Formats: sequence, C-alpha cells, structure tokens
Amino acid sequence: MKTIFRLLSYIKQYWFKLLLGLICILLSTGFAILIPRMLGTGMDTVISNGSRSYVVVLALVIIAASALRGLTGYGQRYFAEVVAQKATYNIRNAIYERLQRLSFGFHDRNQTGQLMSRATVDVEVVRMFFSQGFLGLAQIVFMVIGVGYMLLTMNWQLGLMTLAFVIPVATLAATFGRRMRPVWLKVQAVMGYMGETLEESLTGISVVKAFSHQAEDSRKFDAQATELYNQQMRAARMLSINMPTMVFLVGIPTVVILWYGGHQVIAGTMTVGEITQFILMMGLMMMPIRRLGMMVNLFSRAVSGGQRIMEILDAESDVKEKPNAIELGKVKGQVSFQNVSFSYNNMSPALKNVSFEVQPGQLVALLGQSGSGKSTIANLLSRFYDVSGGKILVDGIDIRDVTLASLRKNVVTAQQDVFLFSATIRENIAYGAVGAGMDKIVEVAKAAYLHNFIQALPEGYETWVGERGDTLSGGEKQRLSIARTLLVNPSILILDDSTASVDSETERLIRQALDTLIKGRTTFIITHRLPIIQNADLILMLQDGEVVEQGKHTELIARNGIYKEVYESQLLLHRDSEESPVD
Repeated sequence: MKTIFRLLSYIKQYWFKLLLGLICILLSTGFAILIPRMLGTGMDTVISNGSRSYVVVLALVIIAASALRGLTGYGQRYFAEVVAQKATYNIRNAIYERLQRLSFGFHDRNQTGQLMSRATVDVEVVRMFFSQGFLGLAQIVFMVIGVGYMLLTMNWQLGLMTLAFVIPVATLAATFGRRMRPVWLKVQAVMGYMGETLEESLTGISVVKAFSHQAEDSRKFDAQATELYNQQMRAARMLSINMPTMVFLVGIPTVVILWYGGHQVIAGTMTVGEITQFILMMGLMMMPIRRLGMMVNLFSRAVSGGQRIMEILDAESDVKEKPNAIELGKVKGQVSFQNVSFSYNNMSPALKNVSFEVQPGQLVALLGQSGSGKSTIANLLSRFYDVSGGKILVDGIDIRDVTLASLRKNVVTAQQDVFLFSATIRENIAYGAVGAGMDKIVEVAKAAYLHNFIQALPEGYETWVGERGDTLSGGEKQRLSIARTLLVNPSILILDDSTASVDSETERLIRQALDTLIKGRTTFIITHRLPIIQNADLILMLQDGEVVEQGKHTELIARNGIYKEVYESQLLLHRDSEESPVD
C-alpha cells in the first residue's frame, strides 16, 4: 500500500477533476439502481390495476434514467482518463528529470534497456490503474453500498442472505491479488531485459553484422521472449482459474433469491415486483464485483510497476550538490589536484594520491597506458564522479562547493567517442550553447575546418544527422565535436584524443586552429602524439593510477625515467608510423 499511496500522490493536485469523476460515478450508480426499482414498482402496479398510462410514464422515466446513466458514465470515464494522463505525464517527466540528474555511477550500474522499460511499460501500467482501477474500485464500493441498502430495506432477511456472498468474492479477489503481484513483477522485469537486448542489438547493428552474430543474438532474444511467454501464460492460467470461480460465486445469490423469494411470494409476504427488483439489483451489484478480479489485477501490476518506478525516483546520486553551493563565474583556469584518490567500485583504486598544479592557459598532456587513470582525471575534473580522497580545486575553490552547472560551463570535454543526436548539424554544434547565433556557429565550424564540408551538403547546416551521427565519417564527427566544444568557450578544455580519427592533412589544419584557440585556456589532452606532448607545458606520466613523473618534455627526458623509456620505445615509433607514406 505504501507504493500505491505514493502513486496516488501524483493525482492529488487534480482533486477537483477526481471529485467530478466520483460525482459522475455516484450519479451513474443512482440512475442504475433507479431502473430496477421503477421496473419492480411498475410491475406490481400494472398487475394490481392494469393502468396502461402508468406503463407509458414508467417507460419514459426508465429511458430518461438510462440516458442520464450513459451521460454520467461518459463523464466518469472522461475525468478518470484526464486524471490518469496528467498524473502519468508528471511521472514520466519526474523519471526523465531524475535520470538526467543521476551521476555516471548510477548509469554504470544500471542497464539502459531496463531504465527505458521502467519509463515506458511500467508508467503505462500505472496509467491503466489510474484510469480504470482507482475510480473503478470506487464504482464497486458505491454500487455495493447503494444496492445493499436497497435490498435490506425491501427484505432484510433475504438481503442479508444475498449480501453474505459478497464477502467470499472479495476475499478471493484479495488473495488472488497477492498471488499475482510477484508474477507481474517478473513479467515486467523480463520485458525490461528484452528491451535491453533489443536496444543493444539495434545500436550495435554494425558490430552484429560485422561479426555475423545475428544467430547468437536471435537465440538470446528468443530465450527472453520464451521466458516472457511462460510468465504471461502463468498469469493467464491464474486468471482463467480465478474468473470462473468468481462467476460461480456470483451466480449462487440468484439461486438463493429464487428459492427463498419464491417461498415469500407464495406466502404473500413479497410481491413479484419485489423479487424482480432483488434479481435485477443483485445483477447490478455482481457485475462490478465480477470486475473486482480485473481491478485486483490492475492493482497488482500497478504495485509491481510502481516499485520499479520508485527505485529510480528514490535513487541517490553519487555526486550531490551542496544546498549552499556557490555559482562559479568565469574562471581563469588554475587547476590543482591535491592527494586525489578514486575508485569506481570501492575495491581497486583508479587513482592513488595524485597531486599536480596547472596554471591558467597551460597545455597539459596526459600520457599512460590504457587503465592508467587518464580518463579518470578528466571525469573527476568535470565532477562526473566524486573523489574518494583528497580534493580538486579550480581557481582555489573546491569543485564540491560549486554548482554542477556552473562548473561544467567552465570545464568541457571533447570525448573520443563522439555522440551526436538525431538533429541537424547546426543543432548538434549548438547543443551546449543554447541560443547561439548562426555567425558563432559558422565561426567555430571554420575553426574546426568543418565549414567547407557543411557548405557542400545539399542542405548545409540544416542537414539532418542520422542516429548517433552514422551519416558522418569518424573525422567529420570529431571535428563537429571540436566545434561544439569551442562554441561553449570553456576556460578549461579536455580533449580525449580528439583528432585520432582524422587524416593527417585535416589533423594539421585542426592543430593550427587549436594553437590559436587554446591560448588563454587551460587545456588537458589525452594523447600519444609526439608533437603535442613535446609542446605541452606539463606532461603527466601515469601508471596504475599514479603520477609517476611530471614536467616538460626536456625535463623528463633528462631524468632518464619511465617517460624517456616510453618516449623511445613507443612515442618515436608512433611518430614514424604517422609520417610513413601510404602506398
């Protein structure tokens, strides 16, 4: 019930529309009860005096009551759907906002397909509960109370006998709901796994085809589809047992009415019209009670889906902004790592007591083997993760004391794995600078030597980029990423080997542009390219999460340490391979 109450908190702001829906249910119930009441009374009147005029009036009253019942029924369904749509609209937005604000650590631990399933399938289950289950349950309550009152006032003995069957039906429904809840939870989890497999297969379709892995992926998806089928069939079997049982229990009161009521009519203590009313009203009451199984089913699925939704909404970000965090204005670009340690999994450290000082406008080369901690330094500086020990200062201010938005306006990363959105080239360039003018967009495109390429396209800057930028080459995506980063004009720039996918001529042009653009901007670059390393103001040589050497190129060569060894064994070889002619 805790989950249900939390879900219902999303509809409390729409209390007026909810109230109108409840009023429509109350009126619809009243008109529904009026019809058998008029029929029974009319039957006794006609039998006693045979008045034809009364029959006409009775028919008109019944027609009017039926029309009003239909009208109020429409209002009930309309207001229920309005409330349901508005509430789930808020839930979807709350999930999206939460996912956007959760740290990289959360997304590292959770699979995209599962998150997508919770934001779509589970939210839709909750919507169905709001639109059909919540007010539907209110309708059942109103009908049982209204019909129960009428039956007891007509003949309290027969009324008690028939109403007694409501208790086992309600008990069966409650028991069934408890048994169905874990089944639906399993169904929704398997649907999440299927969504995850489908999402991975589609986004990685080029890899799937390149390695001829279609058959293996199909088998994996088939296994999950089979599991979903089995779980849904399990739910169907439980439903197929529950519904006939409830129909059987609902049919027993009619037999009781005919048996006991028939004796009362023969004895003269009940009229034919009254027993007719009993049968019709019991039919009215048992119809919604029979729907109680569906209501419990919706309730069970809503609880299961709600639990999965609340897991996202209750998730705590590993990176938290302090309540009194300050706005970081335009910084000069001084960066200081002071005994920084960090671990992704609280077991093996990614960084161990890293310390270095970078002055504004300096170019810093991060050098080391894969897994040495280069990207971790970049991620910590942008505060995608929080340090496990030590602190990071920007212009002498601990980055944990400033707002995340203001920090990331000053520290921008151009990643090696460039992600482009399904939008125009212009929109992708301006992604980080909302409202940027066309002149600025063209300026940074020229600086990244992308302008001529864009101009040659049929639609120029309005050319649509395919999903994940698949319509562009690797070099074009890299240059677009550089243009996007430069448009933000950060004080601290992080380049993750951002020219690794461009040809030598394009790289030369981009280097010329960067030589001008990095002036006055602190720049960290993760690279193995010798010309950049030799011109760096500071080289950080990393190994197993530690800065083993730091300094300028000439200083590190003179020390005859690890850097010189890497320089002679790898960097010179890398330079020669770049400069060798292509046959």
